[in-house]
Order: sequence, then C-alpha cells, then structure tokens
Amino acid sequence: MKRIILFLITNIAVMLVLSISARILGVDRFLTQNGLNMGMLLVFAALIGFGGSFISLLMSKTMAKWGTGAQVIEKPANQEEFWLMNTVSNLASKAGLPIPEVAIYEGAPNAFATGPSKSNSLVAVSTGLLQTMNRREVEAVLAHEVAHIANGDMVTLTLIQGVVNTFVIFISRAAAYVVDGFLRNDEESSGPGIGYMIFSIIFEILFGVLASMVVMFFSRQREYRADSGAAQLLGNRQPMIDALGVLGNLQTGNLPKDMAASGIAGGRMIALFSSHPPIEARIAALQSVN
Repeated sequence: MKRIILFLITNIAVMLVLSISARILGVDRFLTQNGLNMGMLLVFAALIGFGGSFISLLMSKTMAKWGTGAQVIEKPANQEEFWLMNTVSNLASKAGLPIPEVAIYEGAPNAFATGPSKSNSLVAVSTGLLQTMNRREVEAVLAHEVAHIANGDMVTLTLIQGVVNTFVIFISRAAAYVVDGFLRNDEESSGPGIGYMIFSIIFEILFGVLASMVVMFFSRQREYRADSGAAQLLGNRQPMIDALGVLGNLQTGNLPKDMAASGIAGGRMIALFSSHPPIEARIAALQSVN
C-alpha cells in the first residue's frame, strides 16, 4: 500500500509541476476569443507530453526501487550477491558501459533495467528468477538487461512516448474544438461549451489507446534487439534461448504498470498492446540469426 501511495503522490506532483509550468509560460491559454491558437496548443501539448515522459525517465531508478522494493547491493553479503555484481560488471565492461547499480527484489521471476542514461542505470533481478534459473540462464537475462542499457532503450522509448503524448494531447483538443463548434451550430459564444471538455476527454482516451499501440510496437522491437545483444555479449545465443525457454514455462511476475516494458518478460496481453513479443517468437528470432 505504501508503494502505491508513493506512486500516486509522485504522479500527482508531476502533473502539478507541469500544469504550473504551463500557466507560468502562458501556453495553457490556447483557447482565445478568436478561436484556437494552434501554435500555442502545440507548445502546450509538447510541454505536457515530453515533460511528463522526461520527468518519469529522470525519476525512473527511484520509482523502480519504490515500486518493487529493490535493494541495491552495496557490499555483497554472500556468494550469490558477489556473483551477480561480478557478472554485471563483466557484461557492462564488454558493452563499453559504466557499471550499473545491481539490485535484488522479492517477487516472482522477472528482471529489469532502468535509469535516465547509460552512465546512471540500474539492473535488478527478482528472488524468484534467481531460484528458478541456473547461473548460465541468469547470466543471459543479465546480458539482456545490459544490452537494453547499451542500446539506450530507456531514452528511445521516452522520446517515442513523448512524441505520441504530444500528438494525442494536440489532436484530441483540436478535434474536440471542432466538434464543440459543430454542436453549438455557430451560435455566438464567448468560448467553447461543455462539449469541448467532454470530447477532449473522450478523444484523449481514444487516441491514447491508438498511441499505446505505436509505443508497444517499438517496445517489442527493442526486446528482439536486447535478446540479440545478449547473445553477442555472451558470444553464444544458446544461453539466451534457454533462459527464454524457462521463462516461457513460468508464471512471471508483473512489474508496476509504468515499468512493465522494462522487464525481461511482459504480461500476457492482446498482441497489439503487449510490451513484449511472445516467447516463442523471440526464441525463433534468435535461432534464425546466422
């Protein structure tokens, strides 16, 4: 419950900061007596769309620790923790990266990488994953997460999310203004009616659903690249294939909603809305690499 409350408070704080920023900059005044100021609306949409995405990226490590209860390994307390830190260190060195923070969290099998940059990142694995995989398979999972960092996937997905957020906010408000004008039948008014507010919400939900399909498409592509990157770091694709095979037979743990795309495995959802490709497709893609 504490984690949920912290998550809600953080998101409310982000929205307040963005709303205040929009008011200070004056870009929230895109509705004028002369109609819709499209240029100002675009700036407003970009501020909210990109602002929320980049604030989330900057806070991603902190939010990940809050959301999962992940404990960063400062000094290895046992052989397993020593092995984890040493393995991530070696993989990061092969990938030409600074060593990420390494953490363990209680939960069903899963793992994730997050962080605002290649030099400020976190790799975390669950106790469930450590208990169900052998070290060769765990190393493959860690290589997959390090490959995510090396590919800059966190920043790339943030940029994509920012772009689609901007278009959703811009198009939903522009469309709502047009519909509201049609419903008012050009009657004289000092501004948009209640229809504008209602249709802004409706269109934002509809366009948001479509936009999520675009974001999830790119998320699935980065999983294929991370699988391939893991095979390259290990010099052998078989450990990654074996690790995926194990995951395919497990009930993997669900990460917090805003982190779902970061895990080694995603929830089983309708294909177009899934952050991860099917395990079978990922294995086939690895097996097809010459």
